[in-house]
Amino acid sequence: MTITPEREAALLAAIPSGLFIGGEWTDATGARTFDVRDPATGAVIKTIADGSPEDGVRALDAAVAAQDAWAATPPRTRSDILRRAFDLVQERKEDLALIMTLEMGKPLAESRGEVAYGSEFLRWFSEEAVRITGRYGLNPEGTGRMVVSQRPVGPSFFITPWNFPLAMATRKIAPALAAGCTVVIKPPALTPLTTMLFTTLLEEAGLPAGVVNVVNSSSSSKLSAPIIADPRLRKLSFTGSTGVGRKLIAQAAEGVLRVSMELGGNAPFVVFEDADLDKAVDGAMQAKFRNIGQACTAANRFIVHDSVADEFARRVGERVAAMRIGRGTEDDVQIGPLIDDDAVAKASALVSDAVDRGARLVTGGSAIEGEGSFFEPTVISDVVAGSEILREEIFGPVLAIARFRDEDEAVRLANDTEYGLVSYVYTTDLARGHRMIDRLETGMMGLNVGVVSNAAAPFGGVKQSGIGREGGLEGIHEYLSTKYTLIPVD
Repeated sequence: MTITPEREAALLAAIPSGLFIGGEWTDATGARTFDVRDPATGAVIKTIADGSPEDGVRALDAAVAAQDAWAATPPRTRSDILRRAFDLVQERKEDLALIMTLEMGKPLAESRGEVAYGSEFLRWFSEEAVRITGRYGLNPEGTGRMVVSQRPVGPSFFITPWNFPLAMATRKIAPALAAGCTVVIKPPALTPLTTMLFTTLLEEAGLPAGVVNVVNSSSSSKLSAPIIADPRLRKLSFTGSTGVGRKLIAQAAEGVLRVSMELGGNAPFVVFEDADLDKAVDGAMQAKFRNIGQACTAANRFIVHDSVADEFARRVGERVAAMRIGRGTEDDVQIGPLIDDDAVAKASALVSDAVDRGARLVTGGSAIEGEGSFFEPTVISDVVAGSEILREEIFGPVLAIARFRDEDEAVRLANDTEYGLVSYVYTTDLARGHRMIDRLETGMMGLNVGVVSNAAAPFGGVKQSGIGREGGLEGIHEYLSTKYTLIPVD
């Protein structure tokens, strides 16, 4: 499909530019604004309202005012609204995909994939809304009957990241609405337009005023501080870096808020000597280069058995060297721009450090001159211990290979990180696969598969990769509190 400048302009013009508070689009206090840019060109694509701390409190006021009525709304009604939102996302999937590509840079094919993935949270939690259950029974002493029920946690505040602007919004908003919680969401300053377009679809689906409120801001910390400190807030959910997550947890501790934190990752991708290399290479391309490598689930360290490391590096190198780079709206582009120049500088520094320490550059390795923030898709092999690329989350299209000799060494290398979000293992030995499930310290694992995310599965990590789970049966319980009532036996 050809994307014309006229179509881009028409879509951008149709997206509101204000804050969404209490069911109305409104200017920010002082009419402050900031620019949203296309990372492929650096051009400003839209100027939008820049919310202040006072605007954040106004949004919380609206969420608090709507909370009791929304909690009392029949589960079937909440379910129907979420289902209508799902259907509307399907109807507008091309618009949502295009706006994601314009503001974030990913190729249109990947943006369409995110629409499919992100919309599933609306459908999944529309079904979970009517399945919130409790229990009833006689206590062991026979003196009373126990009623255990689930109640909405209450007004919730969400801070979402720039890399998956639709899916990260739906993954938080959908379970909150299903549980009966109202929401204030602070979209990422780099990619706010997708959330704003999605919010218009929630309006169209019949969501009551004040249930979801959207406050864009160029300063997340300034906007967030008074909201988190407000005693009326009951829940904080954040997706982003571990460093920022630590600060938010500390702020939330003052009010003993319920928190969900999906934080950094340093995913190992382990290839054993008995692996099906064709499948391992296919999985590596998915696990590394989806979203231009800008994903918390992206494979960060490729830990490959010494006997197959050279062949694995050769095969992935050939695939990566053939990838087409360009603006995501162009046909057949596989690698779009990184989100900004800082991301390019980080990828370049990590590659240079690894090569300086003795790693072998297989393909790529350089920033691309010209407009936009592009970095060559890259493969480096024989990365040595101590290299920064093995410690830091790359968040770019760089595939780094280190070697191992036996299973124990593979486990040691894979677990040698403070993070524990996801791991990937390729082996044809079923017993070994089960051992790796038990031995790898991650909240998720892909066994002979390069993509694990699914709306029906619990997403989250261990160690410093986060707290709580999003998606699956577990996801809605992040927005429910358990209440126990004892009724005496006459």
